[in-house]
Amino acid sequence: MGSSTMLDIIGALMIGGFFMLSVVSYSIRTSEASYYYNDDVIVQRLLSEVSAQLENDFRRIGYCSDPLKLPDPSKSIIAADSTRITFLTDLESDGTLDTVRYTLGSTSVLAGTPNPRDRMLSRRVNNNFASVVQIPCTQFQLRYFNALNAPIPFPITVPSEIYMIQLAVSVESSAAFDEDYPVAYWQQFRLASRNLRNR
Repeated sequence: MGSSTMLDIIGALMIGGFFMLSVVSYSIRTSEASYYYNDDVIVQRLLSEVSAQLENDFRRIGYCSDPLKLPDPSKSIIAADSTRITFLTDLESDGTLDTVRYTLGSTSVLAGTPNPRDRMLSRRVNNNFASVVQIPCTQFQLRYFNALNAPIPFPITVPSEIYMIQLAVSVESSAAFDEDYPVAYWQQFRLASRNLRNR
């Protein structure tokens, strides 16, 4: 076996090694892109459902098909904070007032997921535990404004001053690829229920 044959074998091994590395690298990139695409679709769909529910509920604050049951819409927000709100509305348009409560839980509730920022956003109707809807998200931030468009500082001691609400929600995947979590973010500026304006 001559030295040229040995060089041919070494050259073939090097070319084969580079080819294998490029195939493995391509496979990893394809798996990563597939993961991001699938997880991104799931996160976007979840955020779309959450934002639709929030917009629907928040626009109905202070609404009742029987106006005699809620004559003063300014009293429809019972409690408000940066990560929770409780308000009155008529969800079924049946003349019965419902109490809706949104609360963002702590990260310890979802400590079993790989994402350290996961929290549970809970929506409860009429203190009925059977009606609790829980959605994993990483941010649920509320800010409140009065009729003059000035921010109301926390803690909010007079909920009847609230005229508009700024709402921000972000949802992240519960699992990551290479410690990177797909995220979707939604913000509603100055969301105002028509009923809060009827004062």
